[in-house]
Amino acid sequence: MLCHHRAICFAGLLIAGIASALPKTPSDLSNVVPRTLEALEARSEFAILQLVNLRIEGETSTFYEAPIISGPRNITTASGGTHLCDGTNLNANPKPGNTPTDALDAASKLAGFTYDGTFDAEFDDFFITRISTSAETSTMFWGLLVNFQFTPVGGCQFETKLGDNVLWAFDAFNKVYFLKVEPEAALVKVGESLTVTVTDGTTGVVVPGAEIDGVVTNAAGMATLTFAHVGVFRFKATRSDSLRSNALTVAVV
Repeated sequence: MLCHHRAICFAGLLIAGIASALPKTPSDLSNVVPRTLEALEARSEFAILQLVNLRIEGETSTFYEAPIISGPRNITTASGGTHLCDGTNLNANPKPGNTPTDALDAASKLAGFTYDGTFDAEFDDFFITRISTSAETSTMFWGLLVNFQFTPVGGCQFETKLGDNVLWAFDAFNKVYFLKVEPEAALVKVGESLTVTVTDGTTGVVVPGAEIDGVVTNAAGMATLTFAHVGVFRFKATRSDSLRSNALTVAVV
């Protein structure tokens, strides 16, 4: 089953580590999760493990969108064989660390999808050619962005930081915008409206003409959504020439 629910995936990955790192007294529980993640990463047995937010956007659907904990490992693909992927590839970094390809591999095992890639000895890195059902063609390729910026090096050379937003995007090099919707989550009552803004995550410019829940964004990149039923709903902004957005989760009460 592919993993799309942040809360479930997050809990499954972190509950054991967080429980051991929680404060012994409840005197100050503010920002517990950020402090706990930093403490978890600093502990010797987790020194290279790291939590990032991973999103994988395929040709027609999202394959994965949730936090993931990963770290240096041997990566094996059918087309590329087995090679170490730890950030020191091609001497890109002095010490091993977590990489976007490590996060991809961890997510594939957690969510049950497969991927493939060739290995280039000159670059000491994998070139991802397929994730789940989306395989590269002569004109469409997989691209890698961290915090909405294309990485300057390959997925085994780039070392991530705690909390980075890692994005594997199909046909990335033909996209006009990498859509970003804000807020990412909201709580509304039945009959209330919610105004969201769609921007290009790379440049921050507003994006008109994007559609979300059947509503098209205006010249200011804004769309107002209304909700007639109780429930939890997920939406993504889309535009024909752009990469679909991160998920907006709305709880209607």
